Amino acid sequence: MDEMEEELKCPVCGSFYREPIILPCSHNICLACARNILVQTPDAESPQSSRASGSGVSDYDYLDLDKMSLYSEADSGYGSYGGFVSAPTTPCQKSPNGVRVFPPTVPHPPQAQHHLLPHTGVLPPVPRNSCLTCPQCHRSLTLDDRGLRGFPKNRVLEGVVDRYQQSKAAALKCQLCEKSPREATVMCEQCDVFYCDPCRLRCHPPRGPLAKHRLVPPAQGRISRRASPRKISTCTEHELENLSMYCVQCKTPVCYQCLEDGKHSTHEVKALGAMWKLHKGQLSQALNVLSDRATEAKEFLVQLRNMVQHIQENGVEFEACLVAQCDALIEALNRRKAQLLSRVTKEHEHKLSVVRDQISHCTVKLRQTTGLMEYCLEVIKENDPSGFLQISDALIRRVHMTENQWGKGSLTPRMSSDFDLTLDSGPLLQTIHQLDFVQMKVPAAPILQLEECCTQTNSATLSWKQPPLSTIAVEGYILELDDGTGGQFREVYVGTEMICTVDGLHFNSTYKSRVKAFNSSGVGQYSKTLVMQTSEIAWFTFDTASAHPDIILSNDNLTVTCNSYDDRVVMGNTGFSRGVHYWEMTIDRYDNHPDPAFGIARADVMKDVMLGKDDKAWAITDGGISKGATVGVLLDFSRGILLFLINDEQQGPVAFNTLEGMYYPAISLNRNVQVTLHSGLPIPDFYTPGESEAAGSVC
Repeated sequence: MDEMEEELKCPVCGSFYREPIILPCSHNICLACARNILVQTPDAESPQSSRASGSGVSDYDYLDLDKMSLYSEADSGYGSYGGFVSAPTTPCQKSPNGVRVFPPTVPHPPQAQHHLLPHTGVLPPVPRNSCLTCPQCHRSLTLDDRGLRGFPKNRVLEGVVDRYQQSKAAALKCQLCEKSPREATVMCEQCDVFYCDPCRLRCHPPRGPLAKHRLVPPAQGRISRRASPRKISTCTEHELENLSMYCVQCKTPVCYQCLEDGKHSTHEVKALGAMWKLHKGQLSQALNVLSDRATEAKEFLVQLRNMVQHIQENGVEFEACLVAQCDALIEALNRRKAQLLSRVTKEHEHKLSVVRDQISHCTVKLRQTTGLMEYCLEVIKENDPSGFLQISDALIRRVHMTENQWGKGSLTPRMSSDFDLTLDSGPLLQTIHQLDFVQMKVPAAPILQLEECCTQTNSATLSWKQPPLSTIAVEGYILELDDGTGGQFREVYVGTEMICTVDGLHFNSTYKSRVKAFNSSGVGQYSKTLVMQTSEIAWFTFDTASAHPDIILSNDNLTVTCNSYDDRVVMGNTGFSRGVHYWEMTIDRYDNHPDPAFGIARADVMKDVMLGKDDKAWAITDGGISKGATVGVLLDFSRGILLFLINDEQQGPVAFNTLEGMYYPAISLNRNVQVTLHSGLPIPDFYTPGESEAAGSVC
């Protein structure tokens, strides 16, 4: 609550708001303070007369632009305040309390000096052509015939101030004691006055009409004051009319008469209660975001304070190491030692200065943010719709602006806590005068960028970067993967790039990956280990690179035929050495008794003979194959067997067994046959895979 106090004080008098009014710029000011900073402007100094006289452009003509923007309905939404016109372009100056005012160039008439008199409860009339300047944004305006009564009262702010002062009061005081108020003992609910015992007996005797009044303890009376029903707001232009609607275009509550014959008659209006709830919801949502930012800021401050401790510890440690090295050298090194210690101390102090400045800056911003949050929360508690809507737009904008101040980069340390310097004691004595700090540290552990790491079928793409505050040079990176079964890591990439795609991994396998950096000083630590899962089902096509030249591929390399009468071999673009895999091939054309073969082959199989004619392939060449038939191939490395199906019927128990190594789907055919491949298929229901054995060869 203490941080909210600045939100509740008038920028002119510095005290808590008393009878605050809302200026068109959405800022607040005490009613009495507004009268104190009023300045009368003679008619002769109006902007129109200044232009008519042909005078030059004033240095303060930018104030006219401010006022034009302030009262433009296409600007901030506050432009429909009736009765206010542009203020004169009179040179401004600073008043003793820091408020910009527009001094007159001619003496005030006697009746214009009333605003300097003490406040007696009845405000004297405001002089004509009075000018008021906002003490916060320095925008100015002149008042119409209604004077300060034309500004709406901020009852929400007044209620928040009252609650805040009551919560700070140590004890309720009697309101009728003349000199030093004594502590109140009772409160009359009907009179709404706190009494001490002597004043109660003297001013509120328990007889006559006062005997029917209800006296309660002071604490209960304070609660009843807070729970009193809200006052009904009246229109500033039609004082006898209650505010009942909300003008969407002007963003202000209006009364029924404003809609009938006023300037809001053609504007879009909505129910006051509905807009009250809507704006409360918007403010609550904005506060939720700002609250998250405040939480991040608190955590960031803790991080910065920890960095101060780490910098101090690292600095002390570094100094001790430096002293130990320098003490081991001969006397000729002592003069150089002092210079090096001075450099370390300056670096130490520079780091501490940067971090402490950031702590101070962030603390101030957090205090302001917390104060604004507490103030907004108190405003939300207010149950006065019209009063709330008078300030809700400004508060929402302030919350958004404050949230934007905590944007990207504001919660990042500006300085590293590490001292990336190491003393090299190797040079010869004749080079002592050249002794200096050199970089002799290994690189820090890289950071894997999870948003860019992914797997696709049996390939894995990994991306990484250096820590943001690291200044150590890196000459290259080493990427390591395990074998997909929890085995040892192996190097799969060494180079300077920070992104790598590894192909040929096993399907339906879980791989662990890590990366480390190296330079001339050595190899750094590993990054965090990333676990990646390859596709459960193998998707592949025919391989154009390894196919025989007579092979003709189409349909995205899924359909194959041949332009030769001799048998030609084509293989899939994915090899298998572990797991269970199943794919099918449909016979699209089958003419003149061709002799196709379907199966698997090693990478070095002969491409110009029928599949299975050498010891590099295993295939099926007959069994009722015809046009429209579907040939299925099931390869199970856990058992080391190969099965064939034709039209979903298994061809024999096991075609081949004791299979080990790397195999590719393969087919041999001639010009009389056309086949279409179907990959990514689940294992047939009739087949139960065997238990996994020792891991096979790594692809």
